[in-house]
Amino acid sequence: LLPRLEKQGEKYDVVILDPPAFTKSRSSIKKAVKGYREINLRGMKLVKDGGYLATCSCSHFMDYELFTKTIGQAAQNVHKRLRQVEFRTQAPDHPILWGAGDSYYLKFYIFQVCEEK
Repeated sequence: LLPRLEKQGEKYDVVILDPPAFTKSRSSIKKAVKGYREINLRGMKLVKDGGYLATCSCSHFMDYELFTKTIGQAAQNVHKRLRQVEFRTQAPDHPILWGAGDSYYLKFYIFQVCEEK
């Protein structure tokens, strides 16, 4: 869908990316990083200048730092500047248990996306 919309030159005020978990094991994290980078890069290309991108990862193997770094790399690749508007994790009925890394699975960002000047 994203490549087709990009090819058509479509631009949107808001783009929401809610993919399934790109990895369910530590051994496939490199492929997952590539997938998250690609989907975010394509999503950013579809956002109007000053519009918003909502993006998330539901894989506990894609930790907060790696997900954040991957989104930043995607923004650099497409010459976009991101302004973080919101960051969330899963709802209180899915508590994050300290010391149990697999309980911290959802990372959700909202960014304003602007052209680099």
